[in-house]
Amino acid sequence: MRAHRDDQLETAATGYREVLANDPGNIDALHFLGFVSFQRGRFDEAEALISRALALNERNVPARTNLGKVLSARGERQRGIACYRGALELAPEYLDAKIQLGNALVACREFEEAAAWFRSALSQAPEEASLLRSLGATLNELGEPLTAAETLRAAIDLDPEVAEAHLELGTSLLNLNRLHEAISAYGEALRICPDSAVAHYNRGVAYRELHRAAEAIDAFRAAIGLNPNLAEAWYGLGHAYLDGDRMDEARSSFERALALQPGFAQARWSLAMSAIPSVLTEGDDVSKFRSEFARELDALHSWFQGERAILGRDAVGVQQPFALAYHDENNRDLLARYGALCVRLMEHSSQRRERPVRNVSGSLKVGVVSQHFRSHSVWNAILRGWIGQIDHRRFAMHAFHLGGSEDAETAYAKTHTASFERGPRQLEQWIASIAKLRPDVLIYPEIGMEPMALKLASLRLAPVQVAAWGHPETTGLPTIDFFLSARDLESPGAEAHYTERLVALPHLGVYLEPVRVEPESPDLSRLGIDDGVPLFVCAGTPFKYAPASDPVFAGIAQQLGNCRFLFFEHWTPGLSERLRRRLLSVFERAGLDFERHVSFLPWQTRSAFYGVMQRADAYLDTIGFSGFNTALQALDCELPIVAFQGRFMRGRLASGILHRAGLSDLVTDSAESYVSLAVRLIEDERYRAAVRGRMRAARNPLYRDLAPIRALEGFLDQAARECRG
Repeated sequence: MRAHRDDQLETAATGYREVLANDPGNIDALHFLGFVSFQRGRFDEAEALISRALALNERNVPARTNLGKVLSARGERQRGIACYRGALELAPEYLDAKIQLGNALVACREFEEAAAWFRSALSQAPEEASLLRSLGATLNELGEPLTAAETLRAAIDLDPEVAEAHLELGTSLLNLNRLHEAISAYGEALRICPDSAVAHYNRGVAYRELHRAAEAIDAFRAAIGLNPNLAEAWYGLGHAYLDGDRMDEARSSFERALALQPGFAQARWSLAMSAIPSVLTEGDDVSKFRSEFARELDALHSWFQGERAILGRDAVGVQQPFALAYHDENNRDLLARYGALCVRLMEHSSQRRERPVRNVSGSLKVGVVSQHFRSHSVWNAILRGWIGQIDHRRFAMHAFHLGGSEDAETAYAKTHTASFERGPRQLEQWIASIAKLRPDVLIYPEIGMEPMALKLASLRLAPVQVAAWGHPETTGLPTIDFFLSARDLESPGAEAHYTERLVALPHLGVYLEPVRVEPESPDLSRLGIDDGVPLFVCAGTPFKYAPASDPVFAGIAQQLGNCRFLFFEHWTPGLSERLRRRLLSVFERAGLDFERHVSFLPWQTRSAFYGVMQRADAYLDTIGFSGFNTALQALDCELPIVAFQGRFMRGRLASGILHRAGLSDLVTDSAESYVSLAVRLIEDERYRAAVRGRMRAARNPLYRDLAPIRALEGFLDQAARECRG
């Protein structure tokens, strides 16, 4: 036994055999010789020897526990778990059995019970760092990152030189959206274990979340350099390339991940979604990308058959075809096929549930599921007014905050809802929370941008399920019954654009309050801009600018001569660079000096952006995918707007605001009229001054409009009655 404790396994085995030669029924010699065999990887021999010991004394708790270890190592986890449970029935406080049962339950993904056993073990050994690490890792799996982080920090305080503890702490912090701290934790793991491919991979994930694509690429490449067969690192590299607008390299990386792991559902899904680039290049044939995406959808339907269908839940939404919304096309048919796939995969891989039924008494319970109960365009434009102004005596509003970020607006949401549950959480936890509430209506303000919202919306969790225009495009999901839009934002015949039943609330469909922002005066000279030149604010993100619309900027510059267009750098520099190259080409063909006319400014704080707008002469709304919040901000700054009224709701956000405000003369319907209006606003100072003056009065009808709220209440009542009937 002394030799055994000193890891002299051959000497120990010889001694145990000598004992058994003289005493064949020696239980300890049988048991310990069996454990030596286990340590040497001879699992059949180990099971036979320990089983002989137990046959002589079935109440030998250590032997029963060690037999569980043998069976678990051989992959017979359920038999191993039975051994641990048997040991604990005989000796409820046997520490090793508690620890091993917890480990075995983790391997079977029974995280709730595993955490309970780890906690029970810690009550006996509170200073055991390895136990704290195990509990912390399990809490991460349970979607309890805050408690996990506290537990892992305690483990690190006791034993700071274990790389796995820092890795798990990084995961907790990543889930809490404390990204800089997560990167620091992964750095500590790499200090201890520089060859940890997993630490490099995880650091790459954190860099991606921070929109630091170049550093993410370096981290994923470092992981691959250490372990070229790490499929997850190739997958992460693919997404980092997508962030950097390197489409061909992204697709190659996803293909490599699939070659290494043919059942890698997320990689297969991402490969299909990357058929559509975020920002188009000059000369791109949009129809080609759309046809390729349609073929990829067919391929995905085929790929997710049989056993692979169960993998679909992990894949749905990891990347979404949001770029379709920037094509000036009706996406209903394509998104209907996409939505049918999402619903099939989510229903197949989720637990079967009875269809939710309407409550028959009390106020109507309305669940709101969103990533953005915080200062964000979706909250500012839609959610804040709906939640704040609805009749809370008749409608109990319940918030499910999928995101982890909070600010002053989150506090407002908490005080104006009957309940407020926040993430991050795992999918099943969100499903359980929503099911416990039994909402009459579920509203998803934005579907098409965040994975968790899409996964939940693809399930039937309420009798009535509703999408709104936080992402102004049909969801395509057969599980979504209605799409809440606005009369001022829709074109005639708009029903044909949606798979849902279109509900157009009055006016702009939302309740808005004036926003008070203290502008910062911009230092134009520091930005390389002549203070006397006419300035156009072009505030759209790069994917909102279609190549077909690029010539309007050159057309304006040709007519005015002296003017400058102010674009803003996207946090993914590659996207801005693609737009810059397109504009450069258009200006050069027109014989114009690009550098004289176009600037890409750093992304601005809100107060700095207001300062730029107050100094500018006009705001050029994006053609095809308009801006809602930015148009309101321009109105607040009395900055004349040039808007284009598009074919679809997403192209009519600013024009809808202007029509409602009585400023229809600022709405155009062709590239020629768009250019003409922009030129007039600069050349005709009296007209520009008159527009600014009209803007002051025109803002009033936009704010504190209760008509959409009363209509929303009527819709909710009617939809619930129809469902109940």
